[in-house]
Amino acid sequence: MSGIEQTASPRQAQRVHGKLKKTVVMVGMMGAGKTAVGRALAARLKVPFIDSDHEIEAAANMSVPEIFARDGEGFFRRKESQVISRLLDDTRGVLSTGGGAYLAEANRRMISDKGVAVWLNADPAVLWSRVKHRDTRPLLRTANPRQTLQDLYDDRVGFYALADLEVRSDGEASIEQMVDRVLAALATRPDVLDIQ
Repeated sequence: MSGIEQTASPRQAQRVHGKLKKTVVMVGMMGAGKTAVGRALAARLKVPFIDSDHEIEAAANMSVPEIFARDGEGFFRRKESQVISRLLDDTRGVLSTGGGAYLAEANRRMISDKGVAVWLNADPAVLWSRVKHRDTRPLLRTANPRQTLQDLYDDRVGFYALADLEVRSDGEASIEQMVDRVLAALATRPDVLDIQ
């Protein structure tokens, strides 16, 4: 991992236009902003935005919590890998993945081979402030969801640290400022983004 944590100024970010050569895959914990930042990044780059969880839900005609309840996490993770592989082959754009997708070594290898992994690194306090009022997270349906989130973070942070690029999500930056940060990181990877 290159450890990129720089912030582009708005003027610099406006100059970052280019052709996307590989899919940008947003990875990180639930609540890190993968979907919101990924969607805005795709709009800025004028490329498709894809959410792997939505693709899984469409294929199964069920929500992620329903899949977890009916078929279990193991089944969901297998389907998730299949969908990510297909999306990386079919589309060049910005792909947002579920929080657990990057934990599997096969997924990490596939993402780095076919795309670039961008870790939105937010600390547990920021994550909790974003997810505490939502009941759509099956892994947080526990007696102490805040502690569960902390435990998940502790278990997963070492895997996320293997991502190709890291962008800090401090909970204070706007979505557009986060896009600026991601573009600054991507600008260091000419194999991913051809700056024009």
